[in-house]
This record gives sequence, C-alpha cells and structure tokens, in this order.
Amino acid sequence: MQPAEPRPPTRRWAWAGAPMLAPAAGGAQALSLALPGSGQPIWWLQVLSLAVLVALLQPRGGLPAAGAATDAEGRRASDATSDATSDARPASRAAGLGWLFATAWLSGTFWWLFISMHTYGGLAAPLAVAAVLALAGALAGYYALAAGVFSWIFSRYPSAKWSYRAIVFASLWTLAELARGRLFTGFPWGAGGYAQVEGPLAGYAPWLGVYGVGAVASVLAVAAVALMRGPARVRTGAALAAAALVLLPLANPSFSTPAGRFSVALLQGNISQGEKFQPSTGIADALRWYGERLQAERAALVVAPETALPMLPRQLPEGYLEALRAHFASGPSAALVGIPLGSYELGYTNSALGLAPGRAEPYRYDKHHLVPFGEFIPPLFRWFVQLMHIPLGDFSRGPLAAPNFDWDGQRLAPNICYEDLFGEELGARFADATTAPTAMVNLSNIAWFGNTVAVAQHLHISRMRSLEFERPMLRATNTGATAVIDHRGRVTAALPPFQREVLRAEAEGRAGLTPYARWVSHLGLWPLALLAAAVVVLAVRRASRQRAAGALRGRP
Repeated sequence: MQPAEPRPPTRRWAWAGAPMLAPAAGGAQALSLALPGSGQPIWWLQVLSLAVLVALLQPRGGLPAAGAATDAEGRRASDATSDATSDARPASRAAGLGWLFATAWLSGTFWWLFISMHTYGGLAAPLAVAAVLALAGALAGYYALAAGVFSWIFSRYPSAKWSYRAIVFASLWTLAELARGRLFTGFPWGAGGYAQVEGPLAGYAPWLGVYGVGAVASVLAVAAVALMRGPARVRTGAALAAAALVLLPLANPSFSTPAGRFSVALLQGNISQGEKFQPSTGIADALRWYGERLQAERAALVVAPETALPMLPRQLPEGYLEALRAHFASGPSAALVGIPLGSYELGYTNSALGLAPGRAEPYRYDKHHLVPFGEFIPPLFRWFVQLMHIPLGDFSRGPLAAPNFDWDGQRLAPNICYEDLFGEELGARFADATTAPTAMVNLSNIAWFGNTVAVAQHLHISRMRSLEFERPMLRATNTGATAVIDHRGRVTAALPPFQREVLRAEAEGRAGLTPYARWVSHLGLWPLALLAAAVVVLAVRRASRQRAAGALRGRP
C-alpha cells in the first residue's frame, strides 16, 4: 500500500481556510439570486460559487492536477492502486462544509423574514435573528447530507472521471433542493435555478423546470472545477461539455402559440403593512382607493392584489361589494380582487373574487399552498406564534387544480402570493391542453418584508414560471413588483415598487404545452426525484465495490 501523496501548499491553505471559504461561497450564492440594489440575477456567480463548494468537497486534493501522471482515461495513476481508506477529507467534514455553505446561502437569501417577525410582529430582535438562522440551519441539513454522501462516494472511488462526479453531484444537490421544496410543506425560496432566469440555462426551463435548471448548473459547477484543476485532457473535455450545455438551449423551439391579446390594469395600492389592518387608516385607505380604481379602469382585466380588500365581505361597508358586482355585471371589463372569504363555521380562505359580465355568481379562487406561521400554525409551534403580534389565522386550503377564470377568450389561472413558488402545483392545471390556462395571474402582498431584495426575488420566481409553461404572468401586488411578464420570462411592463400607481399594459395569452407542463401535470416532480435517487443509489453501490476491490488489492 502506497502512502498518501502530500498535498501541495495551495491545497493545505484551502484545507485550513475551508470553514471560511464555504460560507463566503454560500453568501455569493445568495447574491446571485438578486443583487441588492439592482435586483439583477447573476447566473455565472451562481455556478462559480457552487464550484467553490465542489472544489472544497473533492477528496484527496480533488481532480488530477495538470501534469500529474495519468492513465489512458485521464485518471491519476497513483489513485488506481491507492487504498481508498486513506481519504483525507472525511464525509463528516464535507457535511459540515455543505452545512456552512447552505446556511450562509439561505440566511443570506431570506434574511428579510427578520422584518416580518421583528418590525411587524414585535418579536425581540435577538429572537428574530435566531429564528431566521434556525430555519436556514435546519434547511441546510439537506445540503449537508448531500455534501457528505458526495465525499463518502468519491473517497472510495477517487479515480472517477469528472463527468461521473458531475452527474452524481447534480443528482445529490437536486435531491437536497427537492427535499427543501417539498418536505414539511416545503420552502424552496431561493433555489439555485432562479439565478439562471436571465442566463443561457433558462432555455432548459420549459423542458426540466427550475430544479432541472439547477441540476444543469450543478454539472457546470463541477465542470468549472475540472477546468481549473484537471490535466489538459480533462480540461478539454470539460470545456467542450460546458460549451454544449450552455449553447444547446439556443436551439429551443417555441412550444406555444398566440391566443389573443388583451389589455390589463394592475393595481398597486402601496398600503403600509404597519397600517394595512388598522380600521381608521390602512383599511379605510384601501377600501377607498381600490374601490375607486376598480370602477374607473377600462381595461379588459383589472386586478387588485392579495387582500386588497382586507375584510370579510360581511364586514365591508354596506353596499360596497354589491356596487362592485353591479359595475362589472356589464361592460367591457372583468376584475380579480384579493379578499379573505369564509366563516368561523366553514373556515376562512385567502381568496380572489372574479367579477365579470354574464356571471350569475362571482368566480372564486381559494389559495391552496398556505404559508406556515402566516396562514396556518404548524403543530408544536403555537408558542412561537404567540410571541408575535401579527394577524395570523388558520386558513383552509383551496383545491390543487382550481378552475380557470374564463374571460375575453382567455383562461386565466390565479395564484396568490408565494404559490407561484411551486411550479409543480401550478402545473396541475395543465393536464389537458384544451383547458390549460392561457395566462397566469399572481396576486401578492409582500409588504411584510419591507423594501428589500425579496421584491426582486419574487419577481424572478414568477419569471421562471412563465419560462416553464410559456405563459404570461400578470403580477398585481401591494408594494411591488407589479409587472407583466411575457411567455419568455421577460418583463414587458412594470411599476416602480413602493409607489401608488396603476400599471396599464397589454398581454398576450398563449396556447400549447411545454414538455415540462406535460410531465409535471401528471407526474409531479417524481421523475426528477426518482432519476436523481437512482443515480445516487448506483453511485453508492459502485463506491462500495471499489472500496472492497481496493481492500483486496492491499492484502499481502
């Protein structure tokens, strides 16, 4: 058995600095989603920051260095006979680095939860900080597990090609993203794929969805490490593969066709969250302004945001809702209006009412994916909610595949607030091409999070949904970002955030189904999850066989 090769000085430095490099790279991952100030996503920074983590996770000094002795397959000759048990980076250390990276990334992504808990909820600042860090740290556990398994596999199979490492890493990282996005109701805000909404990898969205886009970005991250650390033959292969992955989406066909244009008026009331539920200020202001604008606008579709009318119908001033219904009972316009509905006996819902000529009763959409702590209280956490002073409630869920709001030749699919974060759930409405929505409408109020990067992050989430389904997304929000997004994910019209204005624009409905819409509408995210899991299982089995073979070779 040969002794382990000494690490070069640069590798010794990287080893010592890894606990600092990992969270720094995680912070860069958070910045890549939406740069503070401009709100721009930076696709290459997302890949590069993930590549730093991959480099830190590489066992035994990573890929073969340029000039190292290699065999015909570009593998280090010494690795072919070395004892796999001489791994210099144990899986536990790799898991720790993965946890540091993910905790920094996630806390740097949704740090603005502090504002909702402290500024508007009255939770003491230290407790609010601790709550954000606890959430980020808990969710980071999925990525820690992925990093640990990756290190475990390749400490036992150190001679593996970079392409094999790339496939395994992308599978593990995708499983971690899926676990964060689906388990315990899911909180996938800030998934890596959203940084690609303006990059070359966005072309994979109509095929694979945001998690598939993130998987391709993960492959590019491993390729970047191969380009930096591999021998000439490896660098050439990695460069060609990376170029192919980046250029392939340029040949994308269009999967949808025009389905008519229509005018929209999207209302942005800019009601301060601190006053929104105050009867003498925010409520009175909202009822007055939204009531005036709903009756004054002449667009084919007028949209008021989530809880634009912040009272149950029976609590509204006498005749208020009846006047709106009478106004939209005839004429050229229809409206979608955010309002809470229900009763104590039947349960309450966060809803949108659809008013249009020719309807005997208003259309009703009830939010399906509720926000933990905001719209329902998870078991064992009532004590935490009671520490805050936020108007919370246990809402009832609406159906997953809700009916469309049909108007002016369009099939409109509402979703409320962060429901557009769950593309696989919106996809349930695309099971039948003849009834699939021609446009999506998001009604939001994220004033809870102040004037922060959350506004831009949510805009990019909606843009990704437009890319996945090739449908426009019409966003009517309380404080921003109120915008019209076309079927290519481009913002064609938008209001400045935190201003009271009306966005008057045109949108084009689309018909036809993307490949992603076809498979996710019937199978959900299971194809991605099962494929990634199969790759990991096979990789673990192969690594175990490699270790057994190495042990046999090491016997006298």
